[in-house]
This record gives sequence, C-alpha cells and structure tokens, in this order.
Amino acid sequence: MSQSPGHVVVAPDKFKGSLSAAEVAAHVARGLGPGVTVVTLPVADGGDGTVEAVVAAGFTRVEIQVAGPTGEPVRAAYAWREAAQGEPGPTAVVELAEASGLRVLPQRGDGPGFAPLTATTRGTGELVADALRRGARRIVLGLGGSASTDGGTGMMRALGVRFLDAEGAELPEGGAALRELDRIDTSGTVPLEGVEFVVACDVDNPLLGPYGAAAVYGPQKGAGPEEVELLERALARLAAVATHTHGLAGAVEHDGVVRSMGVAGMPGAGAAGGTGFAALAFLRAAFRPGIEYLLDLLGFDRRLDGARLVITGEGALDEQTLHGKAPAGVASAAAKAGVPVVAVCGRCDLGEEELNAAGITAAYPLTAVEPDPAVCLAEAGPLLERLAETVARERL
Repeated sequence: MSQSPGHVVVAPDKFKGSLSAAEVAAHVARGLGPGVTVVTLPVADGGDGTVEAVVAAGFTRVEIQVAGPTGEPVRAAYAWREAAQGEPGPTAVVELAEASGLRVLPQRGDGPGFAPLTATTRGTGELVADALRRGARRIVLGLGGSASTDGGTGMMRALGVRFLDAEGAELPEGGAALRELDRIDTSGTVPLEGVEFVVACDVDNPLLGPYGAAAVYGPQKGAGPEEVELLERALARLAAVATHTHGLAGAVEHDGVVRSMGVAGMPGAGAAGGTGFAALAFLRAAFRPGIEYLLDLLGFDRRLDGARLVITGEGALDEQTLHGKAPAGVASAAAKAGVPVVAVCGRCDLGEEELNAAGITAAYPLTAVEPDPAVCLAEAGPLLERLAETVARERL
C-alpha cells in the first residue's frame, strides 16, 4: 500500500480528559495546512480509547448492551474487521474499559460508585461472547482501566464457566466471593476451538503478592487495606482451585500459603484486576506488547512507505511514555523505517536526551503556547492546530 510521496503520518494516542486519538489526529492534520499530504492513524496501547482508535483506523464499531461493573446495564462497543487476506477469519478488538472500566461506574454525588469487593468483568465477557457468535476467529483483549478485582471470573461466567462453593452453589459476582471457591465447572463453556486470543497489554504485574492485582491496583478501585488483604486471599484461592480442579498452572496452595506461582506468577496475570490470569489460564491467550501489537494490526508499517515525517503524541510525555506507551512504540516502529518522529503533547516532562533515546526528535507541548493548564485542557484542539503550524514551519 503506497501513499503519496513525502506525506506526513499523524499517529497520536488520546489526550486523556480532553481529546480522543482521532480528534488529536484531525486537529494536527488541520494545523499542518492544505499543502501537506497527511495520513492519519490514531493509535492506542490496549487501554482506554483502544476501540475508538481502531474504529478510526477502519474497523467497524459494534455496540451492544452488557452488564456494567456493578451489574447495571451499560452500552459498550467492540471493534470488528472481516477477514483480511491471509487471515483465518474476522478479528474483534475488545476493550475491557468499555464494559468493565472505572469510566462506566455509576456516579455518586462524591464521585465514582466504587465496588471493590463485588465489581465484575461480566460485561467484558458478554462482548467477547457476542464477537464469538458473529464468527470471530481472533479476539484481541485490551486490558486497562478496570473497575474490578475479580480475577476475570465475571468474563469467564459470561462464557459459560461456573464458579462453585463446597455445596455446589454458584458464587456471587466479584472478587471477594472467591474466598469460598471450591471448584470450577467448565463443562458449559462456549466453543472456543479455532479461536485465537491475544492480550494487548503492557502491564507486567503478577496475580498475587506485593506487585499483584490487589496490592497495586485495588486502592485505585476503592479498596482499603483490609479489602486489599481480602481480595489477595480470594485471588490466591482462585489460582489454587484452578490448578487443583483443572490442571491449570496456577498457584499451588498448602495450609493457606501459596507455594508455587505458575500462571499466577506470569507477567501480566495481574492485569485488569486479574483478568490477565483468566485470559492465560482459561483462554490460553498470548500476551503481546500493547502498542507494538496494535500498530501491526493496523498496518502502521505500510503507512510509512514514502513518509517524510511521523507526528505522534499523548496528553503527557513523561517517564511512563518511555516504558511501552504509544508514542514510544510509534517512534520505535518509525525508526526501523528510517522516518523521523516528533511528538505533540499537553505537557512534556522529558529532557532532550530522554526524548532522543526514545526515538523522538522533538516535543511540542501545548504549554509552550499556553502556560495555563486549565486553558490547555479546555482549548486543546485549537492549540494543537497552532502547534502543528509550528511543526510544519520547522520540520517540513
């Protein structure tokens, strides 16, 4: 796929709380001016905004009603693409945050209605189930922004798995109930043969321990110290029972102490409140670096053919950017093609050496044209267009 010679590829992530990736790309393209040939490709790294970015790149949006994190119905979407040449069948991109994320929690007067012990990922499983009914042969799971710590059991319930107590009764939804888990019944699981599951995620936390799902991310979901301890025990029970009853390589528990980690100790098992563990153990998913995989899925390399510049960006260029976030992934891919990269951002906390080490020639922050952060947030679009005019003058 060849583009016009000397074109500019605009491939930004979202500016969180301000503009979607597609909106950022549109404003930058407008600011570059009519004399510049622009190819826009909004990107994401598997977290919030992944479906929106993938749809902007050409996938179809499929929206359905599912269970939200506290059980209330919500509208959520996934992205769909019919089989491309050489692919075995259609691909669906499912973003956990769409159905089971913090952003869809019901709002209370004082903020989000956290439910750290009972929140569920069932809605994510309902999105996956819908994609399977439509004939998806590859399902990409973007894990990020989760509101729950249920070990992905809600997702698996929606796919027919039952989590039972010692009396054979099905446990309530949520992570806390897993303390009473006795066995796992997978006999009613929907057919998964021939379906490839890929987790696009840059989180490398294990399921358990001081760097695990409950300890690190539980407080972000409203869990206090006692609730974090309770969820840790519940997730350890899930991993142990998964091993004992189905031969899954989870944690092995003896006298209440986890002795062997297995899948529970794998990088990414703790992603999205332990949903990474469910993806590994029940779906046999492959984990891929989020931005790297999604760039490949969207055909980013093809857009670089004949390009003279890539413009990427996100709300804040900081230390996290250097560890697998979208701008760093875009810069790495562009470097392989020998195309220079600059970045636009809300603010930049990185020095020139750090930017250059990440493959970014220069950064253009909104704060360079408007020092007031509140104005930058409110007027991000017009300010981006002014930045893009500067990029055009200096780089094209």
